Amino acid sequence: MPPVIAPTGPGVGDGWTRLVEAIRQTLPIEEIDGVWVFKTIRYNARDFGTAVVSRVDGDRRRIYTASYVLTVKGKARGQFESTLTEVGSGPLSALEELLALVPKRADDEEPPTAIPVEQWFPPAPAEVESGAGPG
Repeated sequence: MPPVIAPTGPGVGDGWTRLVEAIRQTLPIEEIDGVWVFKTIRYNARDFGTAVVSRVDGDRRRIYTASYVLTVKGKARGQFESTLTEVGSGPLSALEELLALVPKRADDEEPPTAIPVEQWFPPAPAEVESGAGPG
């Protein structure tokens, strides 16, 4: 069966939620200033999701690709794997040039969809309870 677009919206669903938590454990969320997601691809009972994350680290901008594979059917249902890879860095003003370095998943694919950072990274429950928040 050929790959198909999964029936969830951009950046929405269990795989994305779990990827956000993996990123939250790795990067300082208050430094993230941009998130773009590609459409989720479903193939062989697995969802494949890829996002591009921009982070301001002092006077440098760092660009990462974050991806996940989530098994959605079968005996391994719920199995989740994620990766976070820095793919470029440069001056703060170089956002467009750095985004151009991000590898595409396919030549004919639509560009990724921008997701508001505060939608993807709302304050963690402990931050809400203590009154602390990002930034």
